[in-house]
Amino acid sequence: MKISIVCVGKIKENFYREAVAEYAKRLSRYCKLEIIEVSDEKTPDGASLQTEDQIKEKEGRRILEKLQEDAFICTLEISGKKLSSEAFARWMEKLTVGGISHIMFVIGGSLGLHESVCRRADFSLSFSDMTFPHQLMRVILSEQIYRAFRIIHGSPYHK
Repeated sequence: MKISIVCVGKIKENFYREAVAEYAKRLSRYCKLEIIEVSDEKTPDGASLQTEDQIKEKEGRRILEKLQEDAFICTLEISGKKLSSEAFARWMEKLTVGGISHIMFVIGGSLGLHESVCRRADFSLSFSDMTFPHQLMRVILSEQIYRAFRIIHGSPYHK
């Protein structure tokens, strides 16, 4: 199984980088994890909705260039489907049993995802109605993928 996390921007804080690296290390026994970063756009203070959409469109084009045709694309969106950790594990297991060998998770930038990226998704997932910093979402997603593999393999995990 190959898991790719496509995300906008670089992680600036060491503690986020270290957390993602730790989960990548833990995940290495279950899958091949790849982090694909695309460059972000500066959002000027007081940007209009039109400017924000143009920024999301530019970032979206960069994301779409990285998505592979044979991969299952899952976007992270507030409006996506909410799953418990156990349901997320069952969802991932069902994909692999169904012949999916590559899942690409997509995390947008600070403004979110452009509609073109959302339309490309095979599934959209929501972790909460709350908004999280996109850099923190890499940590949360990495942890949940690790937790899902632990559940799938019947290994103990913290509840």
